[in-house]
Amino acid sequence: MTDEGIPSEDWYMSTKAKKAKEISGKAAAAPLLAWYDKHARVLPWRAQKGERADPYVVWLSEIMLQQTTVATVGPYFKGFLKRWPNVEALAGAPQEEVMKAWAGLGYYSRARNLHACAKAVSSVHGGKFPDTVEGLERLPGIGPYTAAAIAAIAFGRAATVVDGNVERVVARLFEIETPLPAAKPEIREKARTLTPEARTGDFAQAMMDLGATVCTPRSPACNRCPINDLCDARAAGTQDLLPARAPKKPRPTRRGACFWLMLDGHVWLRRRPDKGLLGGMLEVPGTPWDERDCHRTVIDLSQGENRAPRGVAGEVLDHAPMAAEWRLVPGLVEHTFTHFHLELEVFTATTRKKLIPGREGMWVPLEEVAGEALPTVMRKVAAHAMPEAGPLFVKR
Repeated sequence: MTDEGIPSEDWYMSTKAKKAKEISGKAAAAPLLAWYDKHARVLPWRAQKGERADPYVVWLSEIMLQQTTVATVGPYFKGFLKRWPNVEALAGAPQEEVMKAWAGLGYYSRARNLHACAKAVSSVHGGKFPDTVEGLERLPGIGPYTAAAIAAIAFGRAATVVDGNVERVVARLFEIETPLPAAKPEIREKARTLTPEARTGDFAQAMMDLGATVCTPRSPACNRCPINDLCDARAAGTQDLLPARAPKKPRPTRRGACFWLMLDGHVWLRRRPDKGLLGGMLEVPGTPWDERDCHRTVIDLSQGENRAPRGVAGEVLDHAPMAAEWRLVPGLVEHTFTHFHLELEVFTATTRKKLIPGREGMWVPLEEVAGEALPTVMRKVAAHAMPEAGPLFVKR
């Protein structure tokens, strides 16, 4: 605007550019959907062409895919669907069985929420998922992204779906230079301008596929992109630089110790509290995990002695499930969680006492432990404690 309140030439040009960009954004749907019709990924949870997506299947896959790769999810998804083919079946399953089937997939609060959501859909909604974003968001474990994905893919709602792949596509398409995560609101708004009124489910999956197979994090294949003529980053030559990301904070290292206690082919395990990291999962008992170095056991293995000296390891051994001839396994178990790296020492012992007074836990058959009982970090502990049986504890 000029000082007299009259629109300036620059204002007119800016408004015209914004309008043109909005039109070009809507124009992305047709070529992208045509590309998707030819190049859509074949995924076990994706409905075949001409078929209607099953809300239960869409929901189950979307929960599993949160912060997890497609390759990892595939076997778990097939296993869940075979065991619990509909939401009523999953709702009727014991939570312990659901957690056991989830073991190794990580982010275990998802499994608890999955079970709680199935119960809510079964008991409150008569076994049918709500068909709106608002209704879906009221269910346990379903946030804005998952609600939008289910609403669009399963019910054809005009919902805007933004996952990591879509964020990358949109950031490049509109050349959004603000680093993530601060750019998320702008990316969502720009993505909304792309969403068509028809075939919204196909469009959402097309955007995901484009990000996963063409507009990849490194070396995007712009020459194969069906909407490359609309991409501001490609025009500016900045596609390899976007989306920008704020520097990550250093990941701290926490340390602890675990106690692998055996009795006639059984191992002593305990269940973690329902809330918190690995909530509700079985674990090898041990010390708390913290950033202190004072409980690290110091042992001279060159002398062939691997028994923990009482002075240094006393605090550690106080957490053992019982007094025994505990021996330290050389080396460390290492595992990285989202917010910290973990290093664990492992002590082993055998006993003939079936009862362990004052300690919560249970004897679990070794073959069950080698099957589905433990989360990934505890499977590593098991393999470290029994190197001769290590392959049994590798998640298949």
